[in-house]
Amino acid sequence: MATSKDDMEKDLTFRLFEDGDHEYKRIGDDIFNEDKSYKCPTYVHRTPPCQGSCPSGEDIRGWLQIVNGIEKPSGDMSMEEYAFRRSTDANPFPSMMGRVCPAPCQDGCNRNNVEDFVGINSIEQFIGDSAFEHKYTFDNTAPLSGKKIAIIGAGPAGMAAAYQLRRKGHASTIFDDHEELGGMMRYGIPGYRTPRDVLDHECQRIIDMGDVELRMNTRVGKDVSVEQLEKDYDAILWALGCKSGRKLPVPNSDAPNCVSGVAFLEAFNKGTLKVTADKVVCVGGGDTSIDVVSVARRLGKINTLNKEDRPEQVIGGYVAHDSAFAAAREGAKVTLTSLFEREEMTATEHEVHDALHEGVRIDNGVMPIEVVLDDSGRAKILKMAKCKMEDGRPIAVEGTEYEIECDLIVSAIGQGGDLSGGLESLDNGRGLIDADAFYQVPDRKGHFVAGDIIRPHLLTTAIGQASIASDSIDHYLKHEDQKKRPKVDVHHFELLKKLNEASLTPEAYEAEKEGDMRGTDDARYAVHNYEDRSSAEIIASDRLFLGHFPYTPRNKRSSSGPSAEEVLGHFEERGIGLTAEQAVDESGRCMSCGMCFECDNCVIYCPQDAIFRVKKDQHTTGRYVDTDYSKCIGCHICSDVCPTGYIDMAMGDH
Repeated sequence: MATSKDDMEKDLTFRLFEDGDHEYKRIGDDIFNEDKSYKCPTYVHRTPPCQGSCPSGEDIRGWLQIVNGIEKPSGDMSMEEYAFRRSTDANPFPSMMGRVCPAPCQDGCNRNNVEDFVGINSIEQFIGDSAFEHKYTFDNTAPLSGKKIAIIGAGPAGMAAAYQLRRKGHASTIFDDHEELGGMMRYGIPGYRTPRDVLDHECQRIIDMGDVELRMNTRVGKDVSVEQLEKDYDAILWALGCKSGRKLPVPNSDAPNCVSGVAFLEAFNKGTLKVTADKVVCVGGGDTSIDVVSVARRLGKINTLNKEDRPEQVIGGYVAHDSAFAAAREGAKVTLTSLFEREEMTATEHEVHDALHEGVRIDNGVMPIEVVLDDSGRAKILKMAKCKMEDGRPIAVEGTEYEIECDLIVSAIGQGGDLSGGLESLDNGRGLIDADAFYQVPDRKGHFVAGDIIRPHLLTTAIGQASIASDSIDHYLKHEDQKKRPKVDVHHFELLKKLNEASLTPEAYEAEKEGDMRGTDDARYAVHNYEDRSSAEIIASDRLFLGHFPYTPRNKRSSSGPSAEEVLGHFEERGIGLTAEQAVDESGRCMSCGMCFECDNCVIYCPQDAIFRVKKDQHTTGRYVDTDYSKCIGCHICSDVCPTGYIDMAMGDH
């Protein structure tokens, strides 16, 4: 019991200083005595920054170590399948994300402090493509709960939610107003970036788990009411996505040949848009705008195009081009404009490079100021000006105005949701749906939300939100209180799960037999000398011994992208994936931040031979070395030479 204030003031029982103790001493002086201390090594698992930067929360370090051969599967499972199982714990679309994700994980990679990031994207594509080649399937052995969830939207968020829910034993029905699955992966990204055979397989793999019903060409709010869904299903997940593009905020931007980027790409991906205009201008600077201009260069134009076959008629859904148009098309002049200079564009750098290589003109640091119309009311000129940013808003620089002739203007400056036709009550006033920390719709019991309809972002963001929303739905269906989400909210490596997998499960603890043995370092019922801080800490590069890592160039994917002269009609995939040998080699560049990767430095450099390798029959990932505390003098050399930052010197009187 704490000492009361009165007792402390009237009957002092403690003194801060001894008589004669008047000299200041550092705390460290009490800990370190020459080459000895009361600190001994503790093995601490932390989250690497690649995983902390991944909106899907994938165990990136885990599957890199599997590909590299450090973490091995149990039984006769292959490396490729084991890596697939680990990566798809968070994300069921490794082939798609390996191709099109802008890879914030690579920006966060600690290897950037040595020479260059690890090619995480390319290895993920290798894992996904290997799974496609070997036709791996998902585990569907979780017993069914008898509950069923309505999922509105068959894009990355909706499909990922159906996958995660089935893994928890819950059935679902997916409603979508398109003919095919995939959402923005199919209708918002051209097929030469997301090959349709691979996309079809990754979607079908989820459906093949069973108890995932499809209701395609069905618009909720029109073909089926929200009230009916509430009656028929135990919960509803809104994963509508955002497919309403924003128009340019300038005069005359409502001209018929001013269209949105998402509408342009959907018309192309549906196969109805076969040719574009002679002079195309796209305003943007992000990945969507790059897709627009790249598609426009591939489609080309036809000089004798009838008025009723103009691109805006097709994009608006009034007509469809005949495939015969393709035979007569010629190259189009395509310009992309961006508010930002090239190094600040949000589009992925290699995509910008490819667009330039394909003959796209890019004007940087400019903004549109007016659409000029011809006598028929169609856009003929887009007036532009150099711009500067003030308080986050672009301001035109006077005297820098210029004009770009155009037959088609595409706006790729953002997108919003479409909640018309019976879904207006969900609208937060911005065309989106509100979500709380657990991805529940506030004040609507049993309603959950994930993906772009919360706020347009990356495909991987939608997948990560779907995983958390699935957890929330599971708690809701089980009438469980929501648990606070961890500070580092990702799919963590679990040592106990790994020990179970390797048949190294700790023995049962029998209190009456063992007594209070919390200080043990040899009992078989405990996991010794290990602390898991992965849910609270991301390990920074200053905790690593970077001197361990030699300069090693990245294994880059090669590209077969067409030149400006070859781009017309070129719809083959541009990138060429890594071979198995390249993927293994590249994964070896991973520095395994926050987890032992069995380099033996601590064993080699320990002057007391206190650190030793665990016996092979007791060894698994995270349990490669241990410490003999009767020999350890706390010199902290092991911590200094640990490349991964896995060893901390922790207090402990030995």
